[in-house]
Amino acid sequence: QVKLVESGGGLVRPGDSLKLSCTVPGGDSHVGWFRQAPGKERQIVAEIFFGGTRTSIDVRFTTSRFHNRNTDTVFLNLNNLSPEDTAVYYCARDMRDRPAYPSSRAEDYGDWGQGTQVTVTP
Repeated sequence: QVKLVESGGGLVRPGDSLKLSCTVPGGDSHVGWFRQAPGKERQIVAEIFFGGTRTSIDVRFTTSRFHNRNTDTVFLNLNNLSPEDTAVYYCARDMRDRPAYPSSRAEDYGDWGQGTQVTVTP
């Protein structure tokens, strides 16, 4: 499998919004968004199941998906950002065999992207 590719991070102010993109080679995958702040463990942010089920750790964070024959892109919408949201954001593919429900465990995911930095500063 080919690694996923994130984009869309940046430097923003508190209250701003960002839309992160994750290109999913091969498509048809369940995808998780994670983040990792300096000195902290990688944390689940949101999951989007290929069949449509979506979860999120915060109502400010939502996911959406654009899928056709040639393209599969998963988006993470970050709204009303605060400095505590500063982190590198990653997307990854759920590697489990036919999972029945989304997973929040980083060890269930693979093909990690390189990450995209989100910095929120006054």
